[in-house]
Amino acid sequence: MSEISKIRVGISVGDPNGIGFEIILKTFEDKRIFDFFTPIAFANSRNFIEEKKKLGLSTSIFSLKNIKNPNKAQLNVVEAWEKPFPILYGAEQLDAGAHAISSLEAAIAALKQGQIDVLVTAPIHKKNIQSETFVFPGHTDYLNQKLEGNSLMFMVTDSLKVALMSDHIPLREVVSYLTEDKITNKIILLEKSLQQDFGIQCPKIAILGINPHSGDNGVIGKEDDTLLRPLLKKLQEKGSLVYGPFPADGFFGNQSYKKFDAVLATYHDQGLIPFKTLSFGKGVNFTAGLSHVRTSPDHGTAFDIAGKGIANSTSFTAATYKAREIFIQRRYTFAKD
Repeated sequence: MSEISKIRVGISVGDPNGIGFEIILKTFEDKRIFDFFTPIAFANSRNFIEEKKKLGLSTSIFSLKNIKNPNKAQLNVVEAWEKPFPILYGAEQLDAGAHAISSLEAAIAALKQGQIDVLVTAPIHKKNIQSETFVFPGHTDYLNQKLEGNSLMFMVTDSLKVALMSDHIPLREVVSYLTEDKITNKIILLEKSLQQDFGIQCPKIAILGINPHSGDNGVIGKEDDTLLRPLLKKLQEKGSLVYGPFPADGFFGNQSYKKFDAVLATYHDQGLIPFKTLSFGKGVNFTAGLSHVRTSPDHGTAFDIAGKGIANSTSFTAATYKAREIFIQRRYTFAKD
């Protein structure tokens, strides 16, 4: 097994009262995964051992003292917490959020120091995690501050890729947020990601309209005619393969997304509702545009099923493999350049 084919994947465990421990343990229960990954989680090994016993799993766990020498055939755990967290499944606790931050901060530090190759994050609870050090609506904005580059929220599967012009902002602020510069920057980020992260040299991108029916020639809003269409024309003249704006309902309803390499939605639910309807449980949340690769599953903390042993780890597993694919693709792209 070559060094490029087996990578060190760092894992932040998310909110400990959610399903983070469970989906991580289930992902690394299959020993075949160690042919591709050396996993390093940041939390407390006692929490992993206790959850493993409660869930009746057989995942092999190694308490890692020296991050430079991880066990290559076990789930390594760096003690980011001095003591195991007293898990209370499904509870909204600020202390749980504080432990989630500690796990994330330790993982990011290791990523920046080159001690891990990629980062995969288990779900956080956006309210619990708010604090003096975390005043962000989610991972994407936090990572944008901590890592180099400009972030782009990008939901991906092998057959569907949906990025967002605006992500975690209130709906009433979307129109004022969408300026020509911001939209242009998001399109450029998306093009670059498709090229360097997915190996698509001349990506064809669909842009969804701002208003219902893309404004219906100004009857339901003028922004599509005054902002999007002129901007897309400028970019087309410069060689970008960008098309639209398309009314979102018909675009997904008639499966037009299959004709494009990626879709850029104007706001969160416009893109994520169809993405999750078509791909839920198999999709991956990828933070494109940054200096390091970060992925996560396409779901949240699932407090309603935490501790019941029924959480599906498919999306977390997919996020782990997708991080590796993107990491290797970037190495190939940069080596070629």
